[in-house]
Amino acid sequence: MARVVVDVMLKPEILDPQGQAVANALPRLGVTDVTSVRIGRRIEIDFDGEPDLDRAREIADKLLANPVIEDFTVSLAEVPAETA
Repeated sequence: MARVVVDVMLKPEILDPQGQAVANALPRLGVTDVTSVRIGRRIEIDFDGEPDLDRAREIADKLLANPVIEDFTVSLAEVPAETA
């Protein structure tokens, strides 16, 4: 099995209210050295056989990300060995 990871993030010019809420809450936890937080999402796609990065990019572009407001990256992931 091969795993491909798609990370989707809002474009830098798009307001991120979730990230802003986290950044605003950090001082209440005593964290004062963080200047910005951006929230995104990670999608893992498992392929039978070899990973297909082109297919994963197509899936991300057409289904997983909104290209008007989001950017995405596609990369190979290590699939952890099953533990007995």
